[in-house]
Amino acid sequence: MAARESLYHEKQRVYKAFRLCCSYEVAAEQKARATYEHILDYADDPDVIAPLKFLREREIVHFQRFGEAMELLKQRFAQKRVF
Repeated sequence: MAARESLYHEKQRVYKAFRLCCSYEVAAEQKARATYEHILDYADDPDVIAPLKFLREREIVHFQRFGEAMELLKQRFAQKRVF
């Protein structure tokens, strides 16, 4: 029983740490995307617009990958483990 409780507490610690880490990372990605979008509203030079669009798209992909990683971790921790 003690091993089961220990595993439960370890899972909770990892979930808490990942949520904290991931929420800051995702927030940073979304802030960067919003910043690029605002700058694009004011830009009229094609040499400025092209890199900004690339950077904005990259932030979108980063956000998606963080979400996928979170889902994989949730699935991993939901699996029943036998030692």
